[in-house]
Amino acid sequence: MNESEVLIARRFRGPDQSANGGYCSGLVAEGVGADADAAVEVTLRAPPPLDLPLRLRGDGTTAELLDQDRVLATARSVTMPALELPVSCGWEAAGEAARAYVGHQHHPYPGCFVCGPQRAADDGLRIFAGDEGIAPRFAAPWTPEASLLGAHGQIDRRMIWAALDCPSYFALDKPGLPALLGRMTAQISALPAVGERCVLMAWAIDQDGRKHRSASALYGEDGRLLAHALLVWIELVKSESQ
Repeated sequence: MNESEVLIARRFRGPDQSANGGYCSGLVAEGVGADADAAVEVTLRAPPPLDLPLRLRGDGTTAELLDQDRVLATARSVTMPALELPVSCGWEAAGEAARAYVGHQHHPYPGCFVCGPQRAADDGLRIFAGDEGIAPRFAAPWTPEASLLGAHGQIDRRMIWAALDCPSYFALDKPGLPALLGRMTAQISALPAVGERCVLMAWAIDQDGRKHRSASALYGEDGRLLAHALLVWIELVKSESQ
């Protein structure tokens, strides 16, 4: 069992006091130790705190993130669920869709690293997925910039997990729905280059009580599939969302 100390900086927040779910999922996925292009399923069990030392430990096929002895998230290597993936709608159409982003009018977490409209372009990802009547409904443009590079001179894989997260919430097409990411399964096939014009697409799948399933996909400038994810959002009851 390998163990290391990690810290989630405030830059990577979703809600004001906890990490963005996609970013945290990407962090925990690193503890699995699977092949770079393998699928990993991450289950989030508690909001990950910011700017505090946490423990990440894994045995090669599973991993967990802990705050002292409290388990915040777990991960395991899996076979990626079959998804019917769309073709990229293209940069121009994604830009038109982003004009319909509802988060500009109302956003529960306007400082979110991924989709918060209050974040500057060199600080947050500013991925604004909107519905402009294009299949499969929601899309957004995204251009990775240099501050997202990891230790090996490539875009940090955590940023890809983060980018796949928030568009899938807005694709539920339930503005203001109080929900948190409960589970995310993602597979990264390739990484975009700095300055590459990418397209995020997201769509709702189904609902079972308080569980909402959606999916997202990231495409490169040439339309190739870079990564995709299946996500489960947990709708909060009134007392949880207050």
